[in-house]
Amino acid sequence: MSDASLERLVTRIKACNACAADLPLGPRPVLHVSPRARLLIASQAPGTKVHETGISFNDASGDRLRNWLGMDREAFYDTQKVALVPMGFCYPGRLPKGGDCPPRPECAPLWREQVLAELPDVRLTLLVGSYAQNHVLGPGRVSDRVAHFRDYLPRYFPLPHPSWRTGAWEKRNPWFTEEVLPALREEVARAFA
Repeated sequence: MSDASLERLVTRIKACNACAADLPLGPRPVLHVSPRARLLIASQAPGTKVHETGISFNDASGDRLRNWLGMDREAFYDTQKVALVPMGFCYPGRLPKGGDCPPRPECAPLWREQVLAELPDVRLTLLVGSYAQNHVLGPGRVSDRVAHFRDYLPRYFPLPHPSWRTGAWEKRNPWFTEEVLPALREEVARAFA
């Protein structure tokens, strides 16, 4: 596990075209990693803004997530601290009734374990949204997992996806702001300590 081996792997990922025929904007794998990262953020897949910029969570969802974490952009994108590894590395397209398609099913089996093997210092993994949670924990409800986040510590911390839709969910579930977010910030600080 070294910078060089991870760099070679990332180069292979960036050249991947396994599902190119199914991607409406073509392949543009997006991930941010370093073998020294202490916090892993496992999320869904890039949206259109992330596809355009090549920067994970470079959108309103990222603003919300950084607010939840109490983290500024500089710290969030410091790969020496934070690895950003979605379940699908490329923008998967839109659903007919709105929202993004699920991550392409080819991506995680092709790359996920190889990437995780190059991140030996990860102390905490944030499972952001149902796709990351279901991949790692098996089927279940996001709200239940978030409410019972302590059951998954110290290795995992489940979170809802920070999309605009989550604002209404947060209002209906004040325990998220009152209990979960302070604990999240504490666990993230512990991972960096």
